[in-house]
Amino acid sequence: SHGGLCGQLQVGLVYMFNLIVGTGALTMPKAFATAGWLVSLVLLMFLGFMSYMTTTFVVEAMAAANAQLRWKRMEKRKEDDEDSSSGVSDSDVLLQDGYERAETRPILSVQRRGSPNIFEITERVEMGQMASMFFNKVGVNLFYFCIIIYLYGDLAIYAAAVPVSLMQVTCSATGNHSCSVGDGTKYNDTDKCWGPIRRIDAYRLYLAAFTLLLGPFTFFNVQKTKYLQIMTSLMRWIAFILMIILALIRISRGQAEGHPSMAQLSGIRNLFGVCVYSFMCQHSLPSLITPISKKKHVNKLVLLDYVLILAFYSLLSFTAIYCFRNDTLMDMYTLNFTNCEIINVAFIRYFLGLFPVFTISTNFPIIAVTLRNNWKTLFHREGGTYPWVVDRIVFPAITLIPPVLVAFCTHDLESLVGITGAYAGNGIQYLIPAFLAYCSRKDTQLVFGSGTVNKHLSPFRHTFWIVFVLIWGFSCFVFVTANIVLSESKL
Repeated sequence: SHGGLCGQLQVGLVYMFNLIVGTGALTMPKAFATAGWLVSLVLLMFLGFMSYMTTTFVVEAMAAANAQLRWKRMEKRKEDDEDSSSGVSDSDVLLQDGYERAETRPILSVQRRGSPNIFEITERVEMGQMASMFFNKVGVNLFYFCIIIYLYGDLAIYAAAVPVSLMQVTCSATGNHSCSVGDGTKYNDTDKCWGPIRRIDAYRLYLAAFTLLLGPFTFFNVQKTKYLQIMTSLMRWIAFILMIILALIRISRGQAEGHPSMAQLSGIRNLFGVCVYSFMCQHSLPSLITPISKKKHVNKLVLLDYVLILAFYSLLSFTAIYCFRNDTLMDMYTLNFTNCEIINVAFIRYFLGLFPVFTISTNFPIIAVTLRNNWKTLFHREGGTYPWVVDRIVFPAITLIPPVLVAFCTHDLESLVGITGAYAGNGIQYLIPAFLAYCSRKDTQLVFGSGTVNKHLSPFRHTFWIVFVLIWGFSCFVFVTANIVLSESKL
């Protein structure tokens, strides 16, 4: 079974890598260039470490939640046994209990009380469910507020990135300036695209088309098919590796134009948001970790993943900032490769320019449905259903309209990513996991007594780490807000 275990761990590793390395990575080179390479590297490493730490917090809280659920079932079974001495056998209760959990684990492995495996992670407990187990009412509402803001930001970034890519590729491909993207010309939104149509008009037309094509999915249930996932992962890998190789070729030929500075404080705010956004996986951990059957090495697996992702981000960003001049780096790094000077194979140019269009278009409906379902959970806790109109029209509409409006007003991707990461991302990545770890520890001690040890206890088990993460998270909020206020007042 060892080979099976390795295979499983590798699948887990790849899934996690794919989950984390997404659109955020494409905005990273520009953020790196504006903040300076040294600052960027230090911040990236530090935020990677913080993100790893809170990942272990979430795993610990998942184990505690599993223990809670199991304990409640045992208590219920005991009560049932006491009530039902009238001839209902133990096995009936077991069977019914097993039936409820048939998909999560075999019936026979019902644990006896006091056995060490009460903390086994066998059931998928979503972050929202953990919040409602360990937080009070206010905490739960804050949690949902945070997740919802994050998903809105995500959707707005997606809704802007696709039209931006389309505009860039199609507007620079027409007319005589098909090769002038690379000579440092920054296009203005008011420049002509085709005839009387300006670039901003083209962007808005594409946004409208994107909304009309992908918006309707919000009104239905979308499941991500395995093949789509495999295809988009493959495309993403090809695209990232291509960009790194192309940049390296240019540098080795001595055509590198980048002279990045070491440190620029003004760029830190955006870089912070971009990095937080680019390490995001905490909210999807339950669906990632539950299927792995041998969870003994789960922390090491996650650590390895973070190290790989760090190396990957550094490679991507460093090749980018040395290859391109700071003022020619685009918000969407793929768009730097859409001109003939850098790459004369038309297919590669179009593949890289349009690659975000494909991968984001497959993700958009999934995020939208997730957001819609979170809105529903926030509004009704107890049973009860909504009228058809509210359920089928209102919820999808409040999901879809705000991000599209935001994308209509601005396509400054770096700021969108920066702000989403710095606010909502900060909450989901630092504050919520830290509170989950703290509350689940207190809860575990109340229920199981102080001697119990959670087998998935985070390696950062000292309370100092929780306090550290909380202070860091809150001070980031303050810093980012102050920074925005100051830079706005300068304008």
